[in-house]
Amino acid sequence: MDEKDHHHGLSSTNTNDTTDRPVEGGDESARSMTSSPNEFESEKTARHDHHSNSDGLKVESETGQSETDIDIERCEIKPPPPTHDRNHDNAETHDPDHIAPLNRASTHNSTKSKASRILSVISRKKTRERIAFAPIPTSDLDEGIVGWESQDDPEMPLNFTQRKKWIVVGLVSAIAVISPLASTILAPGIGSLNEEFHNENSILGTMTVSIYLLGYTIGPLFLAPLSEIYGRKWVLSISNFFFCIWHIGCAMAPNISALIVFRFLTGLGAVGCVSLAPGIIADVFRVDERGFALGMYTLGPLVGPTAGPLIGGWLAQTIGWRWDFWIVFIVAVLISLMIVVFSRETNAAILMDRKVARLRKELNRPDLRSCYRDYHPVSHPGEIPTPVLTPRRILLNGLIRPTKLLFLSPLLFFLALYVAFIYGALFLLFTTIPTTFETTYNFTVGLTGLVYLSLGIGFLSGWVVVTLSSDKIVIRLTKANDGVFEPEMRMPMCIYFAILLPSTFFWYGWSAYYKTHWIVPILGLFPFATGLIGVYLPIIAYVVDSYSKYAASAVAGTTVFRSLVGMLLPLAGPAMYSKLGLGWGNSLLGFICIAMIPVPVFIHRFGKRLRKRGVQL
Repeated sequence: MDEKDHHHGLSSTNTNDTTDRPVEGGDESARSMTSSPNEFESEKTARHDHHSNSDGLKVESETGQSETDIDIERCEIKPPPPTHDRNHDNAETHDPDHIAPLNRASTHNSTKSKASRILSVISRKKTRERIAFAPIPTSDLDEGIVGWESQDDPEMPLNFTQRKKWIVVGLVSAIAVISPLASTILAPGIGSLNEEFHNENSILGTMTVSIYLLGYTIGPLFLAPLSEIYGRKWVLSISNFFFCIWHIGCAMAPNISALIVFRFLTGLGAVGCVSLAPGIIADVFRVDERGFALGMYTLGPLVGPTAGPLIGGWLAQTIGWRWDFWIVFIVAVLISLMIVVFSRETNAAILMDRKVARLRKELNRPDLRSCYRDYHPVSHPGEIPTPVLTPRRILLNGLIRPTKLLFLSPLLFFLALYVAFIYGALFLLFTTIPTTFETTYNFTVGLTGLVYLSLGIGFLSGWVVVTLSSDKIVIRLTKANDGVFEPEMRMPMCIYFAILLPSTFFWYGWSAYYKTHWIVPILGLFPFATGLIGVYLPIIAYVVDSYSKYAASAVAGTTVFRSLVGMLLPLAGPAMYSKLGLGWGNSLLGFICIAMIPVPVFIHRFGKRLRKRGVQL
């Protein structure tokens, strides 16, 4: 049976899937979430004109005086109308944009006082334009429904203050730096560990890096749905400590076989933050803020894979490759403890289950039920309602949901296939860069780590563009669509970045093949990194928007696919390059990238139609 987010008998509410979606249709006032600007009134003049626009405030008197000529002593600043937007740092007390009336006092005669008041007005933050959203479900105890206390209930994750939201996202992002860093930190040390373990099999050596992603393949199938059933915080924390413990085994591995097994187990725990972060962001940020939040979170996974080889190269050359794991262990433990202490649960359904259990005891009302669960009809008043789905059924549905979404939803399958290939190509570059630059250009292990900076700069460039423009584009397209938001509005940016991906393989491959100056292949890595972020971020945002009710499971489905390809493709790299060479081997990857450019175009044009044919969950 289907697990749904809505409840019965609450006509003014919608499903959890729609609480963070815009209201479709409606008049302009319903769609506008902006506050009117402050009005300035002068006691000295009969009247003056007040002008405000998106570029800021401008005040003129009857005689045409600019704001710098106005007698600020006689200006009174009135507060703006109250707003229901609680997404501010001090939303629990007052709106930070609210400027209290300034009463004339004796201190107004001082120059310092005048300057202070002028700067307060000029530095006033502009209210950002928002999209209107459907209401959140509220309580109706007469009907036995337990929901949120009001639309501004601070316990609702979407109503958390900005400070609380960014503490949660910041901590997840911090561990998300360590997780991908641990996946690539060993890459420059492959030669050292092969020498220590007397390994001459290149595939086994490569597996010490790529096997980590096998854990990424299996972990999301359990962690993501479990977080939707039992909550995000503790599932994330348990997976983090699992990740930490097995790093001790990696650091003390007696042979290469043991190292491969321990690396798999660390990957199994490391995937927790990758699987759960999009769901956490969907819990606390609405659609028109989600693109920026995903971009800020992704800054961590951008830094990690780039910093990993850079740090690992110098460690392998100085104190040894085993210290890769000790350093990751120390940092990961500290961050994991901070998550336990400072983070909060964000799954609205879990929070509501806890509230229902508390109110049943406090009010002696066993008939109360959650607005996010479905229940069988009761036969008489006072009877304890029975959930339609038993815990066992919920768990089973949750465990199979990522696979079901991946293989029965054409939309998710094509997106996962595209992301999987570019992710696999990235790890292929990670594992072949040391060989290319150490043999072709005679780089040391430490210098080879610096090559990854080109990828890091490319990642950062793509991240800046996507993060700063994603939500603005969505708001503009939503307004043009009569206030109706559609997830496909994320795709246009993705199309342009997809064009950058193939160029790296031709540029990097053939310049290394002909042994041009070392800076040429290094610069050739930049377009791929930029394009990868420009493709990956909009796709993840699109998946979260399309499957917001099951965001963690939907992202887990894509994570499984891309991690599997990311593990297997590097294993095929040595054989491919030995037969085709650096030139044609990389060109083959470039041609595949060209063939996949139509994927975001196809999703942009036909995604809505595919979503309507979505799989029943």
